[in-house]
Amino acid sequence: MPMPLWWGQINKHLFNPRALVTGKWDVITHVGRTSGRVYRTPLAATEVDGTFLFILVYGPKSDWVQNILADGRASLATGDEVIELANPRLTTTRVARPLVEGRVKLPPRFLKVDQFLQMDVLSRGPSAHAGRTS
Repeated sequence: MPMPLWWGQINKHLFNPRALVTGKWDVITHVGRTSGRVYRTPLAATEVDGTFLFILVYGPKSDWVQNILADGRASLATGDEVIELANPRLTTTRVARPLVEGRVKLPPRFLKVDQFLQMDVLSRGPSAHAGRTS
């Protein structure tokens, strides 16, 4: 069983805004399935063979996951580029873990995170912030 959704809500309102400011995380941009609002969620993304895998620490019922599954697309800001993603699908840990192991810090096995989100790369482009200095 992944971490409880209530902890995800705390993260969404308390820690995520801070994480967005630090710039240390990849950021996935998605559209709310009922509100139509644009949301930005900091997370860890791992590229594997023309796709990206996202660890679903809070499970597939997280708002950001449901938004992406409903819309069928999202964009990912990572480093100095923005990557357009499509074809979201849930995949099991049995399939995804061997692909990302050693490339990203995985949640401890006792948390029983059992699903990942996988998306195909459609296109890549420079970030609006690429090349800027502070």
